[in-house]
Amino acid sequence: MSATHNESIKAARPEDAKLPFGKSLAYGLQHVLTMYGGIIAPPLIIGGAAGLSSEEVGLLVASCLFIGGLATILQTIGIPFFGAQLPLVQGTSFASVATMVAIVNGGGGLPAVFGAVLVAALIGFLIAPFFARVIRYFPPVVTGVVITMIGISLTPVAANWAMGGDAKAEDYGSLANIGLAAGTLLLVLLLSKVGIAAISRMSILIAILLGTVGAALLGMADFSQVGTGAVFAFPQPLAFGMPVFELGGIISMTIVVLVILTETTADILAVGEIAGSRVDSKRIADGLRADMASSAVAPIFNTFTQSAFAQNVGLVAITGITSRFVVAAGGGILVVLGLLPILGRVVAAIPTPVLGGAGIVLFGTVAASGIRTLSKIKYDGMNLVIVAASISFGCIPIVKPDFYANFPNWFETIFHSGISSAAIMAVLLNLLFNEFRFGNTKNSSVFSAAPPRLVKREEICGLIEGDHFEGGKLIDKEGYEIPVVTPEEFEQIQTGAIQMPVPKVAETPEH
Repeated sequence: MSATHNESIKAARPEDAKLPFGKSLAYGLQHVLTMYGGIIAPPLIIGGAAGLSSEEVGLLVASCLFIGGLATILQTIGIPFFGAQLPLVQGTSFASVATMVAIVNGGGGLPAVFGAVLVAALIGFLIAPFFARVIRYFPPVVTGVVITMIGISLTPVAANWAMGGDAKAEDYGSLANIGLAAGTLLLVLLLSKVGIAAISRMSILIAILLGTVGAALLGMADFSQVGTGAVFAFPQPLAFGMPVFELGGIISMTIVVLVILTETTADILAVGEIAGSRVDSKRIADGLRADMASSAVAPIFNTFTQSAFAQNVGLVAITGITSRFVVAAGGGILVVLGLLPILGRVVAAIPTPVLGGAGIVLFGTVAASGIRTLSKIKYDGMNLVIVAASISFGCIPIVKPDFYANFPNWFETIFHSGISSAAIMAVLLNLLFNEFRFGNTKNSSVFSAAPPRLVKREEICGLIEGDHFEGGKLIDKEGYEIPVVTPEEFEQIQTGAIQMPVPKVAETPEH
């Protein structure tokens, strides 16, 4: 096969489309704004738990942006064996926050956190190919559940942002905050309806910018800190000392890495489904290796585990922009933000309720994409109970976050994530009902979908060979329309009370 032919096949992939530089930059910025609140939250929380100064916390934030940008570029552009080459934004995983805070509070401090992340990431790197081989156990009934749960599990994040983001703030949940979020949501919806494609596709970015301007006019945005601090700063390696390796922390973080591998696999499958691109085991393995390689390098540059951001999967779905180069441009912006703290402070000044209003649409779009996938499967066996049990199980930690509080730490770490809970349940039930068929009987479950539509024998007793429906009318083999009458009309015709309609040649539908 010629090289030219190989290139033409590669260029045919939806994710390989290239946009003009200006549009790529704009759409990339939209991705950054969508995930910015999520990527800076972990360093703020962990830095606070570690008792760091505001300057030290700033260093953690800059490091997260810098490494997240490099990880995004690796994931989207890719090199041999590394990178899924899909429009996936990488960043500091929120799934590991609780475990890292526990390590900090246990007396190990940040060096113990960095040591646990480093070793756990290397373990994850070694087992990544195993995760890639389980692709056959992720049929649409599983991927649909997982994609739907990604959207559902992110809804509390959007609600928290809409309320203000900081539960300790005096204005948390105020009508002003929720009103600002609602205004941003309304802007997204109105801009999405605009007939101009460029505006419609950038509705999220434009709505965030207009929402921020509106917030500034109302005195709800604070840009006073933008000029405070360094303009340029390179993240200093090992700024908090050499990593410390504690067995308990490493075991806990390894469990978290398993969760991250599960969620990243789900995100790769989700964005592949949305983009209409083929995802095989090799591609998943390359994506997971990039994930874990980035996570292993992250502690050297004072940051934490990396994973794909589910909210940006929603942005791909809502904009229809599936180009991986657009997301790579977003990765470049993250790198610049990591090197230019002043730009990071500008983005950080965007009010959280504005991001919450946009997030409602974004995260809902992910759930809608999962529902679309679930609509394609057949519910003539046990698929209905698989979907029902998996989504309900995944919702437990979302509606009741303390449900697993009395369980062992390793169990709580895994099942505290609605995404992981639903994914594990869906995979296990699919194995039980669809892979291991021993004991299965057709429609044996009370939960199975209703049987196919049935027709009574007396309803077709008047039909003869050649009768058929055409254009909503019953036609005989000669082309004459057969009158369809009610039971009362049928009796009246039989008794002569009314006349039989005169047969007429059916009109041929126009094409």
